[in-house]
Amino acid sequence: MASTRRLPAPRPPPLNHLLAALPSEDYARLAPTLRNTPLKLKRFLHRPGDPIDQVYFPGGGFISVVTILRDGSMVEVVTIGREGMLGTAAGVVNGDPSPAAAMVQAETDVCYTMSAEAFGLEMDRGGPFHDVVTRYGQALVGSVMQATACNAVHSVEQRLSRWLLLAHDRMGSDDFPLTQEFAAMMLGTSRPTVTVVAGTLIARTLKRPRASAIKPPPICSGPLPAPALKRFIVWPATPGLRFDPT
Repeated sequence: MASTRRLPAPRPPPLNHLLAALPSEDYARLAPTLRNTPLKLKRFLHRPGDPIDQVYFPGGGFISVVTILRDGSMVEVVTIGREGMLGTAAGVVNGDPSPAAAMVQAETDVCYTMSAEAFGLEMDRGGPFHDVVTRYGQALVGSVMQATACNAVHSVEQRLSRWLLLAHDRMGSDDFPLTQEFAAMMLGTSRPTVTVVAGTLIARTLKRPRASAIKPPPICSGPLPAPALKRFIVWPATPGLRFDPT
């Protein structure tokens, strides 16, 4: 009777969209260079002046890239979730210091990390990984440009609505930690302004408030009303801005 051999269990698909878009053979080659690093809330992944020695592919939650001003206050530049990665410049800056900070704004138990050295080697190799990361880098620049325009011409109410919707997309949940202080920091405005604007959004969008995971002092309480929030946003007509790694 011929001997049989148990086949290895199939590797589960990665939760990060960039890694999931790779052909199976490319991901199999990359997998040994990746390790899982859970991301805890408000952890700084790097600060201005730190060398970029790791890149991050979140499998959930999201990261804020922020500019730190002279007085220590921070303004958010862009957020990165499971659709993307942190550290796209690591393949070209050769360990040069980062000009911005990156902090965890919503934690996750799954984040694939890779050394900057391994990332640079993969980018130099070319192929699907290089192409996916390059396309994502272009989309990230487009996202920053759109956010800059939004901050310039939209009201704080619209900007907060936009931010909540982006967070909702990345978390896949109605509940996530967000205080008025943190929202003010991210939006580059004052806490009293956020208090007033949040009150307006609650009055217009939440019919039956309930306790939520948004901790005191809360932005709002109750299920995040995505359809209602969308009424407050004026999206510019930017064809092709949404990134699809496939």
